Amino acid sequence: MPLIIERNDITKMAVDAIVNAAKPTLLGGGGVDGAIHKAAGPELLAECRTLGGCERGQAKITKGYNLPCKYVIHTVGPEYVDGRHGEEQTLRSCYRSSLALARERGLHTVAFPLISAGVYGYPKDQALRVAVDAISGFLLESPDPEEMLVKLVVFSPTPTLLSKKLFADVHEYIDDHYVDTHYDACASRMRAAQFKAHTGEFAPPDMFAAVAPGAAPQSAPRPFRTLERLLGQIDESFSQMLLRKIDEKGMTDAQCYKKANIDRKLFSKIRGDVHYKPSKATALAFAIALELPLDETKDLLAKAGYALSPASKFDVIVEYFIRKGDYNIFEINEALFAFDQSLLGA
Repeated sequence: MPLIIERNDITKMAVDAIVNAAKPTLLGGGGVDGAIHKAAGPELLAECRTLGGCERGQAKITKGYNLPCKYVIHTVGPEYVDGRHGEEQTLRSCYRSSLALARERGLHTVAFPLISAGVYGYPKDQALRVAVDAISGFLLESPDPEEMLVKLVVFSPTPTLLSKKLFADVHEYIDDHYVDTHYDACASRMRAAQFKAHTGEFAPPDMFAAVAPGAAPQSAPRPFRTLERLLGQIDESFSQMLLRKIDEKGMTDAQCYKKANIDRKLFSKIRGDVHYKPSKATALAFAIALELPLDETKDLLAKAGYALSPASKFDVIVEYFIRKGDYNIFEINEALFAFDQSLLGA
């Protein structure tokens, strides 16, 4: 693992294998298929002629030739009719067949396009959901000790990738909870300048400090605490709290780091170093994997030195899903990707 969604040109990706959304003949075409054949050179077409075509939902493999990848896995997706003609089953089979072939060849990094979402007419939001479900399901079920990194490469405007309702719901939540601190800071400076113009004096330092809407007024400074007292208040570390939460949830380590979309090697570092400081995305990924409510999520973040901020769209989007009780990390990452934010876990 894990699964990464990114915007890129699949023909330029230096991975073990890229996946080609091919036609049944495997003899090239338009869209991604044509771009891959053009970048690979005529040798790819020559090898494809020896394969005898490919059935829909199945996969075959060739060399990469002039591409930066070692191999090309060719799979044939369904033509979308109305969603009631086995399209989803065939599309899922494309991803699983391609991944099974990659695992059979011992490949560790694979990049997929969004299969059938071009000329075959599969609605992009549904195609993305099937892709994420099929890939994540394969990775979670895999017994292999070796990790596989899968990249889902998207080359289209992000809002088209989410269902209209989910996009609208997340957008509304952002509108209601996101605080533009840059705007607030500018407004504070303008008010301070106006004060100077009218009084001829500089305003006190905190007189016009930006305060988020609805936030409580700033309290008086806390009494100075000695270093000894501060050190005495340190309790368990992030690593210790994480491992305790995993035990309390009755999960295995593997169940947790896979559900968090985290690499096994990274988890081993966290487990082996009581003072390990993860990134904020990693800490939140574990909170999602453990299905922690908002208050416990904030506690886990605090152990790593972070907090949720209304001035971060990333934080606001993750908070939206936690409040909904939706802990599917791959769905959360779809939303984060659609709003041009970094992803959880990977």
